[in-house]
Amino acid sequence: MTVGVYGLGRFGALWASILSERHDVRAWNRSTRPVPDGVRLVSEEELARSDAVFLCVSIRAIPEVCRRLASHMKPGSTLIDTCSVKVHPIREMMTILPDSVHVLGTHPMFGPDSVGGLRSELPVVVSEGRGPHELVTTWCDEFTKLGFSIRRMTADEHDHEAARTQGITHLVGRILNELDLHDSDISTVGYRRIRQVMEQTCNDELDLFLDLWRFNPYADTVLTRFELAVDAVSSQLDRAIRRG
Repeated sequence: MTVGVYGLGRFGALWASILSERHDVRAWNRSTRPVPDGVRLVSEEELARSDAVFLCVSIRAIPEVCRRLASHMKPGSTLIDTCSVKVHPIREMMTILPDSVHVLGTHPMFGPDSVGGLRSELPVVVSEGRGPHELVTTWCDEFTKLGFSIRRMTADEHDHEAARTQGITHLVGRILNELDLHDSDISTVGYRRIRQVMEQTCNDELDLFLDLWRFNPYADTVLTRFELAVDAVSSQLDRAIRRG
């Protein structure tokens, strides 16, 4: 199987390298970037003619990239996103790509900073888009053979769950970063762990953090609950301080 990876950013390069363990992987990037071993750099048009193409671009870039690829992808091929939300990219791919192109949603729940350790502990979410029934099964099998665990979810189920897990993690990480936390000789284990959250989330582009909230339909509800929780704890502190 020929597999294309569109975008060689931090995650795209990692994903291309992993896929090359089992497939003939070619890649394209809009700017010059290092190409992982076992991956071949090709033109945008040649990439689009692969049997399957993974989109490793920002969530906001999905519509534009789909329009660039639409006229070049061959019937029966599959376009697969790797975004941190699922409803939006699957909808855009199905709307823009011709019906002859299959569509699949995936979300590898890891990145360059969290890929270490056993792959069997790293889940890949797979969400049905458009295509034959066996399409989902085929790619679930592929990810399993690469060593990952599989979570089959609808796009809506994924976004509902991701808003309160990944979304909250990135939100807390960005808030901690605003506090400019530094290491200390008397750092507790808990303090070191929250600094790890800060460092891991803030290694990603700011666009990823913003898009996690902008394109997840459940983000507003989760953000409101977070703000209410912060207000509740602040009120408890205010009352305690006044009593003191």
